[in-house]
Amino acid sequence: MKKFALWILLVISLIASAFGQATNETYRLQSEDVLRIQVFGLQEIAAEVRVGRDGKVTAPFLGSIAAEGLTASELEAELAREYVKKLRLRDPRVSVTIVQFRQMTASITGAANRPGLIPIRQGDTILDLVAAGGGLFPQNGADGKRATLQRRGSKELIPVDLDALLKRGDLSQNYDLLDGDVLAIPENLNNRVFVFGAVQQPGPKLFRDGMTLSEALVESGGDIPYRTQLSRTTVQRPRPGSPGQYDFIQVDLIKFLKKNDSNQNLALRPGDIVFFADSKTPDANRLGQISTSIANFFFILDRFGLNIIGR
Repeated sequence: MKKFALWILLVISLIASAFGQATNETYRLQSEDVLRIQVFGLQEIAAEVRVGRDGKVTAPFLGSIAAEGLTASELEAELAREYVKKLRLRDPRVSVTIVQFRQMTASITGAANRPGLIPIRQGDTILDLVAAGGGLFPQNGADGKRATLQRRGSKELIPVDLDALLKRGDLSQNYDLLDGDVLAIPENLNNRVFVFGAVQQPGPKLFRDGMTLSEALVESGGDIPYRTQLSRTTVQRPRPGSPGQYDFIQVDLIKFLKKNDSNQNLALRPGDIVFFADSKTPDANRLGQISTSIANFFFILDRFGLNIIGR
């Protein structure tokens, strides 16, 4: 039994030794790593040091030595040369052990439920980062097809199709993470309806399947008492395939609210522009001018490539 236990301990020791050797040969030191520096046979040369933000360590009797970007083995060789040069040591056997790795992080920004800085470990992937970020905005609120990954110190934006990864299991999009990575997920601005006029909270609203005019009113904080003319509601709808052209649909929402006329509770589409008339609006011609101005505004944005309404 004792022999078996000794055999197990030997195997574990060999594995740990092999792992440590592989780490020394492949891992490149970074700022905030904690190292143990020793010289065999010289107890005076032993210390635990941290790689500073300048990428250097303060080695015993040597002062500052560049460490960031080197492997532990490469740093051992550099320290050995310096000890020979400055302390006149003969063939010093220098050991550099990584006591503590720095905490690696990556960021997720944009249309994630919990954006921010996320602790990561070696081997983590895009899937791990998205999960830690709480997933993407619901109801197609995120434009997963146009996500990008940016590496630390690089200006290159690597395209990442999160729709292919999350919905179709395309693991070619599941890149390994590196320290300092930033995953940016744009919002799906085509998946909006735009509410203007006499409501409490005008502005863009996230479109949902089955969304109706009355729901858009509720999400806009409701009407303004004694001002909003719900009977004169207008929906301006983009014509498919005809940028800058719209159909105008007049709706009497009062008939729905008071008489349950469901025909007046229009089912909305992405890109719809809803205008709730104000009692101070002079006449129908003025309403038409306002609607035309809104249409021209979105058309100009579209001409400049800023497509914020659906096709």
